[in-house]
Amino acid sequence: MTSNDDILRALGRVEGRLSGIEENVALLRQEMSDEKANAHESRAVIHKRLDEQARQIAHLDTRAAISGGADAQIRDEILTLKETIEKNHETVGPALEEWKRMKSIGYGISGLIAFAGLTTGGVIAYASDGAVAALRHWLKIS
Repeated sequence: MTSNDDILRALGRVEGRLSGIEENVALLRQEMSDEKANAHESRAVIHKRLDEQARQIAHLDTRAAISGGADAQIRDEILTLKETIEKNHETVGPALEEWKRMKSIGYGISGLIAFAGLTTGGVIAYASDGAVAALRHWLKIS
């Protein structure tokens, strides 16, 4: 038979092993709770990033819609300005043609006046020799 001492020793060893197992289980629980907390934090960071991305995409969509509206408005303004310019060109066209005609007539008149002046100057220069000779003869200057 086994003695009480042997039984107590065996119980002490079982108790020691049980306390070791309890410590290991406590460590495993602690590690699991740490991992769980880390996983929760990681998911929270991912969700924050996803929310930020969603906000940025919504902002870009809004911006694109506003830009598209502004582009359409600018195109309409350009078309309106183009139509106005064409109308003004049609209205002012005859007056511009008349002005060009008057300008060319003015050039022609200026040319005729210049030609007449040159001709008169040439005639006076040619006649001046005879006039000087006649004046000297009349004044009796030799």
